[in-house]
Amino acid sequence: MKIVYFDCFSGISGDMVLGAFVDAGLDINFLKEQLAQLHLHGYEISAAKVNRAGISGTKVHVIISHKDTHTTHHHHNSDLNLSGIKTIIENSNLHQDIKRDSIRIFQRLAEVEAKVHNTSPEKVHFHEVGAIDSIVDIVGAVIAIRQLGIQKIYFSPIPTGHGYTKCEHGTFPVPAPATAELLKTQLLKSVDIEKELTTPTGAAIITTLGEGLRTTPEMRILQIGYGAGSNDNPTVPNLLRILIGEVTPNIASDEMWIVETNIDNMSGEVLGYVMEKLFEAGAVDAYFTPIQMKKGRPGIIISAMASESRLPAVELVLFNQTTTFGIRKYKVIRTILTREFKEVDSRFGKIKVKIGRYNGDIKSFSPEYEDCKRIAEERGIPLKQVYSIISKELENIMNI
Repeated sequence: MKIVYFDCFSGISGDMVLGAFVDAGLDINFLKEQLAQLHLHGYEISAAKVNRAGISGTKVHVIISHKDTHTTHHHHNSDLNLSGIKTIIENSNLHQDIKRDSIRIFQRLAEVEAKVHNTSPEKVHFHEVGAIDSIVDIVGAVIAIRQLGIQKIYFSPIPTGHGYTKCEHGTFPVPAPATAELLKTQLLKSVDIEKELTTPTGAAIITTLGEGLRTTPEMRILQIGYGAGSNDNPTVPNLLRILIGEVTPNIASDEMWIVETNIDNMSGEVLGYVMEKLFEAGAVDAYFTPIQMKKGRPGIIISAMASESRLPAVELVLFNQTTTFGIRKYKVIRTILTREFKEVDSRFGKIKVKIGRYNGDIKSFSPEYEDCKRIAEERGIPLKQVYSIISKELENIMNI
């Protein structure tokens, strides 16, 4: 599977996204041909190599012509609302996937702008992110993603900068209100640069189509691209870096030992104690299996799974705490979901969740028992009810 990781060490904007993809190998002429299918006039697009703090990158210029800012759909750029932009995209000859994802991004932009200005998405005019240039940036980015065969998108913690920026409605603190809304729930990075590093367009592209990560995903890098911003900074290069690579369909895998012994002369109470001691010794799992032993006697197989480093301690528990005269052991290979722990908001407040991923996709999640137990005791409701309510909320949060 092919993925892209947006390393936003100096922020992100729409033109930086296009520049990074062109720098990574996207043909600028192909991009122009695809964008021409929008039948959008009044702009020119070009790409040039530039240096930012000594590092080479590609700057994509989208130059708006004031002589011809009309489209074949007779929309003036200052009058374009969500409906008008949707019409332009839907009436194009672009692939349906490109149309769908481009409209998703604009829909999200309209929703956050509407919230900021206390209006409805359909009444939002895209003056603050620009009309023609934002269409070129957003649709161009989606074209690039499809052309390069990218299936999953990830991005780093995002620096916003600080200070003030001028918008259509006046001067606002950085991040701009729309950008701040788009970056809700995402990890931000502190950078002491008095400038708007992340724009609404850049934030909308990655937060709509991608997933934020703390660190670079495990991948085999195939292409690297640097997209240049408009300004240079002597300390932090004004560049967006993208890493395009492949991940194999793998999940976490490791080699473990299974240690077992058969027992037919121990009480249940002692067996329960043995299991506690096995976990204390470092077993990652332990379980009992009922069996029938010689002379027709009922018995139990005690099984424990442990890493090689914990194997001696686990064996010692079996010899010290059981009546066994011998054990057997064999290697096994585990395939497990990669796991992460995340704190999420629920109607009961903050709660920890264990998330299992396969190839980056969420396959399983579960609220932490101790948190659910605490909530059940504090509120006087059954534990199973707490699990049920939180699990339903998590399905919406995790989009499963």
